[in-house]
Amino acid sequence: METKKPKNVFKEGAISSEFIANSIAKHQSKTSIGAHNIFLGQVRADIIDDKTVSAIEYTAYEDMANAKFHDIREAAFNKFNLTCMHIYHSLGNVNVGEICLFVFVSSTRRKEVFKAIEFIVEEIKANVPVFGKEIFEDSTHQWKVNS
Repeated sequence: METKKPKNVFKEGAISSEFIANSIAKHQSKTSIGAHNIFLGQVRADIIDDKTVSAIEYTAYEDMANAKFHDIREAAFNKFNLTCMHIYHSLGNVNVGEICLFVFVSSTRRKEVFKAIEFIVEEIKANVPVFGKEIFEDSTHQWKVNS
């Protein structure tokens, strides 16, 4: 069995709506697919200690993170009946309201994509070494704690 090389899932800056739309459009020709599910992670304007988040600056141990994303991808394909999966995560500065995580799964049946998205996103949050520095409106910053 051939071992697949981990793909680079990182995109510099926010993930644009055009990129997301193009990803969806590319799947219209795959007529065996009966269902898609999408998770979009968006930067929130959280208020922490009376300061409002204006952006998050994402960094990662890229090789290690790409390997973890690959492991999650392989686990999801083994666990669920998926026909296709794409994961993209931002690096660098992402402003409030912009997309920082895009997970897109496809299957012949809808129940598989619902279960798969939850599994994939929870695994990413728990196991992938991606770090966010919250940038506040006053230009101060702190490391983000995942919730």
